[in-house]
Amino acid sequence: MLSPVRFRLLQVNIYHFHMTMYWCGRSILSAFVFVLSYWRCLTISKQELQINNEIRDRELRVINSDGTQLGIMPLNKALGIAAEQNLDLVKIAPQAKPPVCKIMDYGKYRFEQAKREKEARKNQRVIEIKEIRLSLNIDTHDFNTKLSHARKFISAGNKVKVSIRFRGREMGHPEIGTEIMKKFAVGCEDLANIEKPAKLEGRNMIMFLAPKPAK
Repeated sequence: MLSPVRFRLLQVNIYHFHMTMYWCGRSILSAFVFVLSYWRCLTISKQELQINNEIRDRELRVINSDGTQLGIMPLNKALGIAAEQNLDLVKIAPQAKPPVCKIMDYGKYRFEQAKREKEARKNQRVIEIKEIRLSLNIDTHDFNTKLSHARKFISAGNKVKVSIRFRGREMGHPEIGTEIMKKFAVGCEDLANIEKPAKLEGRNMIMFLAPKPAK
């Protein structure tokens, strides 16, 4: 058995070991957070264009505000030309040798860029896939109602998934489903193309219709 003195020393050593591991762990974590933060800042900065005094290259290929090529020149000269026009020097091709800069109104450029992006998002159209479910024993009224709904979906620019669920003994008559699908496609042929012909998948027969391209 350990004497009381040795037992106490063992306790002290264990305590110091645990504290050492604790502070080492905190140091490693802090270093990791620092590196991660630096990497994020570096990534974000690379996404932004460098302008004026942010540019550190000695020589640049410069394009004037009217699009004319001013050639290769020192950074200070390029900054001076931009300042004379009350405009900004913007690095537009940092990977080129030497980097390419253009003289422009950077504030106006950013405003117009944001405006174009907003307009592009506004004009983007999300194509949805609407589903129409039929059956082998569907009557004429229901068929025409479903057909009317499909035509509205297609006219709105959406695709239509037409499906028939086969139940029990109906699996022995896939040809009836095929005929119903053909009739349905004919009812939409002035608006849609058959993107995927009717095909039996398990107990479901599925067909896809897509709007015809605008002429």
